[in-house]
Amino acid sequence: YEPPVLDRSPLLSSAASQAVDHAFSQLTQTVFTQNGRTIEDVVRDMLRPMLKSWLDDNLPGLVERLVRVEIERVSRGR
Repeated sequence: YEPPVLDRSPLLSSAASQAVDHAFSQLTQTVFTQNGRTIEDVVRDMLRPMLKSWLDDNLPGLVERLVRVEIERVSRGR
């Protein structure tokens, strides 16, 4: 068995890559100029409600499970 040869060539052409870079540069400039905010600020504001929702849905169960495991570990150690 011989593993397949990996194609390491870029997925985007140079022209496509430059077009994407230009588009993101324009977006960054527009957002900053109009709002005085960076892309990072916009992304942070967009991610915050998603992170809050995930934490609300998952953190209590995760903590309860980990605490239960730790209680079992400590109580067996006596």
